[in-house]
Amino acid sequence: MNTSTGQIVSIIGSGLIGRSWAMVFLSGGFRVKIFDNQPGQAANAIQEIRKQLEELQKASLLRGNLSAADQLALLSCHDDLPQALEGVFFVQESVFEDLEVKRSIFQELEGHVGEGVVLSSSTSCLLPSNVFSGVRNRTRCIVSHPVNPPYYVRLVELVPHPETLPEVVDRTHALMTQVGQAPIRLMKEIDGFALNRVQYAIIAESWRLVKEGVISVQDIDLVMSEGLGMRYAFIGPMETMHLNAPEGLEDYLRRYSVGMRRVLSSFGPVPEFSGEEAEAINQEMCDLIPNDHHHLSARREQRDHLLMGLAKLKKHPEQWQG
Repeated sequence: MNTSTGQIVSIIGSGLIGRSWAMVFLSGGFRVKIFDNQPGQAANAIQEIRKQLEELQKASLLRGNLSAADQLALLSCHDDLPQALEGVFFVQESVFEDLEVKRSIFQELEGHVGEGVVLSSSTSCLLPSNVFSGVRNRTRCIVSHPVNPPYYVRLVELVPHPETLPEVVDRTHALMTQVGQAPIRLMKEIDGFALNRVQYAIIAESWRLVKEGVISVQDIDLVMSEGLGMRYAFIGPMETMHLNAPEGLEDYLRRYSVGMRRVLSSFGPVPEFSGEEAEAINQEMCDLIPNDHHHLSARREQRDHLLMGLAKLKKHPEQWQG
């Protein structure tokens, strides 16, 4: 069994994100210790991970060079924190999005690991300067924000604390690349990071268009899934502009900047996302996909399989090129 030289990663929190991180690191051949302070939760997480890895193997969608059995052999569960942190070189915190809880966890973590251990948070929107405010040595702290679900969507935002050493960002970037993720670096912290700022801009304008009766919930989703999303799966907005004019980005701006500014100036205020408009949009969404466990689980499973297929296509685009 070819593993990553016995190096150990600790996952703090055994929920959806924690389990997904565990699967990502296992696929890279790392030993993984998964910790949860609720008795039995980490053990339950291992059973869920076992089920997912075996299903992925049957569908030929398992990541990494190791079999499901070999990956599972690298995984252990713990409800004792010092034991879960013994011998680790990287800690990925993955508890629920509560600032005080995360602050408390990192204060406790610092007392159980050596100075060279990287302390990483999965937070999706909390600033590193707040999350790590109680840590004495903040030079080894970083946010590694995954996209849900991390096993299928490979982007990871690396957001440093103002005191984070460049070498910590480099080490985390190298680790994420090694396990098959696609890390990006933010040069400084900003509320919402990059991904959610872009995502929230899309959500806000989509919400406004539905609220104002311009378009239906079903059709605004098609704008993305059958329109913008088709190319954004392979190229981003900057390259899109560069390719959409005969002479590249500068030419695009000459042609379209006035129109872009006109349209952007017509955007409305930030929606409240509440009240009657939220009820109406929620009902329209539930008419398309009912919000019971059966329908949502089936749709999530379909999403995950499609995302994995897309990831395989992106990894080997030459198979589809003439």
